Amino acid sequence: MKGLNTIVLLIMSNAFMTFAWYGHLKLKTMSRFENIGIFTVILFSWGIAFFEYSLQVPANRIGYQGTGGPFSLVELKVIQEVVSILVFTGFTLVVFRTEQFSSILYI
Repeated sequence: MKGLNTIVLLIMSNAFMTFAWYGHLKLKTMSRFENIGIFTVILFSWGIAFFEYSLQVPANRIGYQGTGGPFSLVELKVIQEVVSILVFTGFTLVVFRTEQFSSILYI
């Protein structure tokens, strides 16, 4: 059960993180928010990041073997990165529908 709780908290945490990091880019396209300054955007993102940390920290404490959880530190980090990629991909497909996934390597 601790493993599932950890993963659910990581998914929720990453949803907040992704919105804090990239959501303001979508807000910029909305007429109501098009003229907000960078300082306001930073405060907006920090406000959202508070909720990310409020979920991320408990997820790590619940899930870590050293505090009674089922995952090693490395396993926690790998799970977090996989969740992050999945959440970001879903966010991009829903919020930024016009973005295309393509190779970033143009060497």
